[in-house]
Amino acid sequence: MATTAQLFEEPFDADEYIERLAWRTPGGGSKGGAEAFDPKRLLEEFKNHIEELKLLDERIQRRVEKLEQQCQKEAKEFARKVQDLQKSNQVAFQHFQELDDHISYVATKVCHLGDQLEGVNTPRQRAVEAQRLMTYFNEFLDGELRSDVFNNPDKIKEAADIIQKLHLIAQELPFDRFADVKAKIASKYHDLERQLIQEFTAAQRRGEIARMREVAAVLLHFKGYAHCVDVYIKQCQEGAYFRDDIFEDTALLCQRVNKQVGEVFSSPETIMAKLIQNIFENKLQNFVRDKLEESRKTDAEQYLKDLYDLYTRMTALAGKLTEFNLGTDKQTFLSKLIKNIFSSYLENYIDTEREYLKSRSTMILQRYYESKHHQKRTLGAGGIQDLKERIRQRTNLPLGPSIDTHGETFLSQEVVVNLLQETKHAFERCHRLSDPPDLPKNAFSIFLLLVDYLCVDHIDYALEIGLAAIPSPDSKNANLYFLDVVQQANTIFHLFDKQFNDHLMPLISSSPKLTECLHKKKEVIEQMEVKLDTGIDRTLNCMVGQMKHILATEQKKTDFKPEDENNVMIQYTNACAKVCAYVNKQVERVRNSMDGKNIDTVLTELGVRFHRLIHEHLQQFTYSSMGGMLAICDVAEYRRCAKEFKVPLVLQLFDTLHALCNLLVVAPDNLKQESFHILVL
Repeated sequence: MATTAQLFEEPFDADEYIERLAWRTPGGGSKGGAEAFDPKRLLEEFKNHIEELKLLDERIQRRVEKLEQQCQKEAKEFARKVQDLQKSNQVAFQHFQELDDHISYVATKVCHLGDQLEGVNTPRQRAVEAQRLMTYFNEFLDGELRSDVFNNPDKIKEAADIIQKLHLIAQELPFDRFADVKAKIASKYHDLERQLIQEFTAAQRRGEIARMREVAAVLLHFKGYAHCVDVYIKQCQEGAYFRDDIFEDTALLCQRVNKQVGEVFSSPETIMAKLIQNIFENKLQNFVRDKLEESRKTDAEQYLKDLYDLYTRMTALAGKLTEFNLGTDKQTFLSKLIKNIFSSYLENYIDTEREYLKSRSTMILQRYYESKHHQKRTLGAGGIQDLKERIRQRTNLPLGPSIDTHGETFLSQEVVVNLLQETKHAFERCHRLSDPPDLPKNAFSIFLLLVDYLCVDHIDYALEIGLAAIPSPDSKNANLYFLDVVQQANTIFHLFDKQFNDHLMPLISSSPKLTECLHKKKEVIEQMEVKLDTGIDRTLNCMVGQMKHILATEQKKTDFKPEDENNVMIQYTNACAKVCAYVNKQVERVRNSMDGKNIDTVLTELGVRFHRLIHEHLQQFTYSSMGGMLAICDVAEYRRCAKEFKVPLVLQLFDTLHALCNLLVVAPDNLKQESFHILVL
């Protein structure tokens, strides 16, 4: 049986169990060994082992039944004990309730007894206090203060308490009978008050917080408590301002005092509020006034910079002071203090801003034109000028003499950057210094000034000069500078639009002024686009005129009908070469002057006009067989030039023209007519 028990080692595996049993049986090994395999002997061993397992199972079963009976018995015993404990707990809880009721009864009796004792003791204490005050009052009535409390400096706290009460009593007495004693009590009252304030001041200078707290508590019931606070505030500021930055000094001072007032005074928030009010109404207000009054009438730029800087730093200081306990509505309190300081400067701020911006913008433009030695022309307005403008826009005719600008566009990015920079600063000041309800209106007024000086006085003026400088289409060797004007105007528009979005939009985005600003911006841009379109159109006419001039002077009738057709060595005519060189140069200028889809639009228009010119030009000639080949070569070169446009329509037009020119070399016998001209496309 012991051997069988050893075979049941954990973890149990039935297959392994059989193998181990067979291995232990002599002659039971499956692979042979010292003894040959004996199945009968192995069967006998298995039968014997099965009998042993049955006996083992019966033994274990009897043990399990015995343990189950023992467990049931112990469970019943445990349940009985739990019931006994529950009964004991109920008895203890009942006793606890009885004890709690008894304690409550005793506590009620004690409270009632205390109330009775207090009812008896309070009148007694009042009577004793009244007797004590009458004794001191008699001393004032007799005119001789004999009590030690009035003569001993160490008992000034007790004396202050007594004299404060006597002072209240004396105010209720009739003046005619007690005038003398009332005067004596008042004199002693003021004398003690003065001594306490002196003691508080001395303790503050020595840094004795405990003594300051003690004296302040006594003075709290005196009329001179406010004077004590004033003295404290004054002494706090002594030696506090030793740097150039008054705002930083103020922040450090308030931070230091804030730690102290909570240890000295019973209402520290009131003391802090009074300290800050005193600093704002005296130190800071005087500093701001001295700073601004110097430049207010003499230097508007410095005045606006100082105003913006001081207001910003004052607001930042107020933000730091909100960390302290100043009462219920500290935001309103600090805002009111700031408003009291700056109200006289902010009420007419926008007028000063506008006047400065006008003068500054005028000076920037004036210096620029003076540097160019240019006397700014007064562009006419009214009926005749408007009529000329409408005629020029509709007919594209140059009205009036052309102006020679010597290649000057009269547009300067430096001027534009200066104007935008000044306006940017104006927007920043406007955002900081304007009242919230007036902010959109003030920002819009600054924007209108930017439109007047940048868009009208500078860009629009340059466009007018540029339009007037465009030569007539018949001019020879004309210098076309209007594309340079377009390029610079385009760059300026981007800068103008960026400032509009970055600095103006945040100020007006949630107000009705947004619609006005967008409408004004759209109106200005559309007016300038009309002039740009007109100038570009007239410039393209000049380009075509220059091409026409080249063809008229360089193209000979014998080019396409040579006298000796067997001796033609050129690939294309000289006129074609010069025209293509000129066109390539102008295409490059257009690409450098435009951006985006404008490049394709202008090049398409130029390409169409270029094609029309070449088509009309070729119709003027008659062609021989070799001349037709040369014409085809010219058109091929024109088509190669048209590829530089990178516009499908233009290339298609020249492809068609090239196909038509192939008809020039078709044998006359294959055509109904012996000679013909190129058909109109």
